[in-house]
Amino acid sequence: MQKITPFLWFDSNAEEAVNFYVSVFKNSKVKEMTRYTGEEPSGQKGSVMTVSFELDGQEFVALNGGPQFKFTEAVSFVINCETQEEIDYYWEKLIAGGGEEVQCGWLTDKYGLSWQVVPTKIRKWARDPARFQRVMHAVMQMKKLDIAALESAYEQRN
Repeated sequence: MQKITPFLWFDSNAEEAVNFYVSVFKNSKVKEMTRYTGEEPSGQKGSVMTVSFELDGQEFVALNGGPQFKFTEAVSFVINCETQEEIDYYWEKLIAGGGEEVQCGWLTDKYGLSWQVVPTKIRKWARDPARFQRVMHAVMQMKKLDIAALESAYEQRN
């Protein structure tokens, strides 16, 4: 068991959201589901209470907790991508069905959860502050990140 597990609060569609995420990320699975017994202060008897799941080896728990709390951009999950094809894949899958493009490689999926879809090269680029400043300037102009354009900014090519 991992030491820290992200716990995601949904209104009443945790199972639907988990099935969506498991379909997007390879090597993912639903692990366990609990249901409301009717003895809890909230939740309809027999409905899904929690869903334990794994996305590419990372464990999560989703809760159907009611409408009190919503996701905000204050918390997001970063998807590190090796190629433009990978960025394109996650971007398109996660905005499908009502998600929204934001800025700088960020998006919000149809459940309101924020994601950052970024190239793994960004860590390497960050080691050179002057060049990284050019990369970040380019990032600020984009929604979905374009690795070739970012590499050009890093190398100062137009």
